[in-house]
Amino acid sequence: MIFSPNSRWERNLLSPDIQPRRPTRQIFIGSVPVGGEAPIVVQSMTQTDTRNVAATVSQIRRLEKAGCELARVAVPDREAAGKLGEIKKRIGIPLIADIHFDYRLALESLDRGVDGLRLNPGNIGSRDRVAKVVRLAGEKKVPIRVGVNSGSLEKKLLQKYGGPTPEALVESALGHVHLLEDLGFNQIKISLKASDPRGTILAYRKISQLTDYPLHIGVTEAGPPFSGGIKSAVGLGVLLYHGIGDTLRVSLTADPVLEVRAAYQILRSLGLRRRGVEIISCPVCGRCEINLTPVVQKVEARVANWAEPLQIAIMGCPVNGPGEAREADVGIAAGKGVALLFRKGKVLRKVKEAEMVGALLEEAESLRSPT
Repeated sequence: MIFSPNSRWERNLLSPDIQPRRPTRQIFIGSVPVGGEAPIVVQSMTQTDTRNVAATVSQIRRLEKAGCELARVAVPDREAAGKLGEIKKRIGIPLIADIHFDYRLALESLDRGVDGLRLNPGNIGSRDRVAKVVRLAGEKKVPIRVGVNSGSLEKKLLQKYGGPTPEALVESALGHVHLLEDLGFNQIKISLKASDPRGTILAYRKISQLTDYPLHIGVTEAGPPFSGGIKSAVGLGVLLYHGIGDTLRVSLTADPVLEVRAAYQILRSLGLRRRGVEIISCPVCGRCEINLTPVVQKVEARVANWAEPLQIAIMGCPVNGPGEAREADVGIAAGKGVALLFRKGKVLRKVKEAEMVGALLEEAESLRSPT
């Protein structure tokens, strides 16, 4: 079927590319701005026992090196809360305490100097208890994230909506926000996550029309790296494309450093932030005349921790290879036993297959900023 020039389908295709960021008020988590015109902030959460200061600090430092800008830690008891001050002194990025059930843990976390709180006001008790947390957070100028998850919604909302629907998530979040506002507190960001990308998208799209508080986005409990990465890329990608999201986490059952790398790749794919190396490589077909997979794996392993926003092409196809390699910062277009080495659109030389990885990495290294 040929669409007419005035069809709705064609008009949608001709609409602007990525939509402008949704206007939001700006808050600060420590020194990091969230919302407003600030870049979308990448965060993660430690997997260590927070009571183990050395292990927690070590993991946060690894996250910092990968580009993480906010670190969240679980605070399950008073002992964990008591360690937060020491942890904060030994890291370089803001520290967020994740609190549930016991409002006293929030109070002690604030006394220990955390930069942010993540809590669900609905599960820490009475309005008086929430008021005590809000009062101290206000005095210390510490923002609160109202964090709503599909797995822990209030029973009355589950009964009202017949399950953790997007509408239930939104009503829960706004109810908690109104409580904080009634207590005179507005240093708020909001998250409302489901493990289903579609439900997550619908919930965030709805709440984005109802409030200008900054939104922390993510698909919760997404799963292991492969399937979880796909679900996160779908959910986050759609939201970001529509201008929704001021800070994000990719939630994976994996080393949290992978969460940070995945977050930057999602942002980079939409042109929203650039950090780290992007590898462009063939899916491999019958035209490929070299064993390309181990070449890609070797290069990927070497550049995994680079911060420079470089693009490296590793191609084994005579059809698309030269063009892709020419467009990258550095690249190789390989044939049988040899490859052309490119840098910034120009052919540098031919290299033997055994020398490809070394030659490619040498050229990539030369483009890195001196440390």
